[in-house]
Amino acid sequence: MPSIVTNTAANSALRYLNVNSQAQTDSVSKIASGSRITKASDDASGLAIGTKIQSDVTALQQASTNASNGSSILQAADGGMARISDILQRMKSLATQSLSGTVGDNERAYIDAEYQQLIEEIDSIATGTRFNDDSLLTANTTGTDWTAAAGVDFVVGSSTTDKINVKITAVDATSLAVDTGDVTTAATATTAVAALDTAISTLSKARADVGALISRFDYHGEMIDTSIENQSAIKSDIMDVDVAEEQTKLSNEDVLVQAAIAALSKANEMPTNLLQLLR
Repeated sequence: MPSIVTNTAANSALRYLNVNSQAQTDSVSKIASGSRITKASDDASGLAIGTKIQSDVTALQQASTNASNGSSILQAADGGMARISDILQRMKSLATQSLSGTVGDNERAYIDAEYQQLIEEIDSIATGTRFNDDSLLTANTTGTDWTAAAGVDFVVGSSTTDKINVKITAVDATSLAVDTGDVTTAATATTAVAALDTAISTLSKARADVGALISRFDYHGEMIDTSIENQSAIKSDIMDVDVAEEQTKLSNEDVLVQAAIAALSKANEMPTNLLQLLR
């Protein structure tokens, strides 16, 4: 029924204009943000899942850094151990030289002078091989003790239970039991050779343990990087906007908005047209 009091057609056209305009605004927001979910009402469950995945990805990115740090720290420790290994080899050479019948006590005193300096150098390297001001190769009572029985944990996953425990064998002169030896006589040189053989064996095992941990960190780091890639892809499927699809929707909504505006304009003319009947 035509009416000049209540313009039902205009009200209907205005309602559709508001609906289409809001849909147009939503599409523009999604394209501009690159996200399919710009507010919770877009996809409540998708938002919850996507947010959880993003938190896991963030944790995994830090875990990747932790694994890289763990490998680097162990490589530093192995570098120090390698130098100590060279020193032990030299010390054994000096002890063997002292055992030779071609040298006398005076010569043994000269040999022992270098031998004692090398003992001190072992401690210097063990103490000086550091990370974050903490010695890696000797017991540290003032900071992180990398040689403690409990070791040091590295979190290498999205859960606090995803850990790799690192314990480095102390290889200072006292720990290797070469701190009190000398080669001033054939007898003490013989004792020194035996102690050095044991020390070299201990150090070789310590380096093997460090090498195994480096390998584990490297492989675990690769696994973390793969997980980050896969989780990011899943999050993208859930939360990222399909630009082509959303652009198509925006084009349709543009047409509907223009149609609603035209319809509203036409509906607003209807009361004026009805008034022509009174003339």
